[in-house]
This record gives sequence, C-alpha cells and structure tokens, in this order.
Amino acid sequence: MRDPYEILGVARNADQNEIKRAFRKLAKKLHPDANKDSPKAQEQFAELNAAHEILSDVDKRGQFDRGEIDAEGKPRGFEGFPGGGFNRGFRRAAPGENPYESFSFGPEGARRSGHGPHDAGGFDDVIADILGGLGGRGRGKARGAGGEMPRGGDVDITVPVALERIVEGGSVKVHLPNGRAVEVKIPAGAVEGHRMRLKGQGEPSPFGGAPGDAYVVVAYAPHRHFRIEGSDLRTDVPLPLADAVLGGKVRVPTLGGEVALSVPAHTQSGRTFRLRGKGLPKADGAAGDLLATMRIMLPEAPDPELEELMRRRREASA
Repeated sequence: MRDPYEILGVARNADQNEIKRAFRKLAKKLHPDANKDSPKAQEQFAELNAAHEILSDVDKRGQFDRGEIDAEGKPRGFEGFPGGGFNRGFRRAAPGENPYESFSFGPEGARRSGHGPHDAGGFDDVIADILGGLGGRGRGKARGAGGEMPRGGDVDITVPVALERIVEGGSVKVHLPNGRAVEVKIPAGAVEGHRMRLKGQGEPSPFGGAPGDAYVVVAYAPHRHFRIEGSDLRTDVPLPLADAVLGGKVRVPTLGGEVALSVPAHTQSGRTFRLRGKGLPKADGAAGDLLATMRIMLPEAPDPELEELMRRRREASA
C-alpha cells in the first residue's frame, strides 16, 4: 500500500485536525456510493480508510514514522513467514477475499464488512459528518453511529473586536449561518483567538438531525492610534519642538483614555517611552505595555522668531 501521508495528501508534520479534515474531504469524494461507475472505488476507499486508521491513531502513527510498522500496520521484517510463529495475527487474505475493510450504508446506518488487519480507526467519529453528501442516493436516509441522524457541521465565526472592548468587555453583533444576527458578550480581558460556543447555532443537518455549534472567535480589529505587537501596543506621539528642547508634558492616548507623559529636555525624535500595563490583556491575566514613540513636530504656521533663531544657530555652527 502507498504511504498513508501520500494517500491523505498531508505533510508528515500534520496535526490531527488536518488529518481529520483531509480524511473527511476524500471520503466524500471517493466513497463507492458517489462513484458507482468506478470499478476501483471500493479499493480506493478501503485504501483511504487504512491510511486514516494508521495516522489517526497516535501510537500507530508513531510506530509507522519510526519504521516499526508498514503502511498496512504490519511489523516490518515479519512479512512472508508461512504458517504460525511471527505470522500469527497477520493472516494472508484468502483468494478472492478483500484484505481491507469496506463500508456500506443503508437505513440501519453504517456497516463494516471485509477482513484483514485494519479496523475502522476513527471512522465512527467522523462518519456522521461525511454522510451528508452521500445519503439520499437511492439508499434512504443515512444514520450515524448509534442510529442517530447526523448533526450539522460546526462553524467558526471570526469577529473583529475593537481594542477598547477587549479591555473593558461588551457586546458585539454576530451573524449566524442561519441568517440571524445575535449579540454576544465579549468578556473583559479576552485575548485574540478566544472562542465562545453557541450551541445549536451552526450548520443545519441535511437529514433533520441536530444542528452543529457555532464558535465565535475573537480577533483584534485595526485601530486608528495603535499598532499591535503581540500583547504590546505602539503609537506615535506628536512632540512640540519647544518640549523636545526644554522638556515638558505630552498627552499620550491609551485604551483607557489619555495620560500625561513627562518628556525630559533634549528628547530626540524617535525616542520611545514604555508605559507599563497599558497594552492588551495576556492569557495569564497580566497586560502588555504601550510603546510611545516621540515625533518632533514643527509649528503648522510659519514662526519668524523660530526661523531667526535657527538661522543664527546655523551661522554660528558654520
């Protein structure tokens, strides 16, 4: 059999979610009910299930990656021994017998058939989800494991949230797959990627089963004053020339309102001041910092006195 990673079309470092998604996608595409005119459909689907059985099992996947078992799940180096001994538990298929498992679907749900060293692996966990595209093709309504109608799919809904609301908490409007719009309360201090479950608000089931769930995923919305760097914020602060030379106080915007920052005399443009705890929430409950960079600003209107002063200084340094 081919390499399980090649069959599923995933990288060798793929995580379990990637493997599960790849299996579902290919199961819909390769299932015999969807390829009744293909003589190889049964073999391809069995090969797909065998590959998933290896990669969805953490122990078996590790054994395969280390070269301890082959793509059929057999210990390497023990193939071909006749009779008993090392061959026990790994019998050869009888003539005409399918060495892989196959699956059929009917009103009673999913059935396993066939023989060989492969069992369904994680098949029962995902079969209810992949049946949506296969039922109703002259087979009647397919049921998932336990005889229940397959539920609808779960969905992630990413919602941009204003940074001020991230800090203070508050409600945001969320548009659901069914067309409804609901208000969802964002807890104060939520970090980017925070997920909130809305039970039964996901995709509907094509067979009348329970709908899936919707997960609201928090994302940071762009801000007119701040640039986001992890849990820290950066902002540019206009610094009047007089305050740059003589020192003074400037107003710095924060997510909680403006604060006064003392700037020492002879502050260069580009100098950055750190305001601790004025950034975004962290997962541990602390907060990042605000990095305020000074940008020296000249007066908008011409200033003859300033121009004369600069002229004298230039002449003195010539």
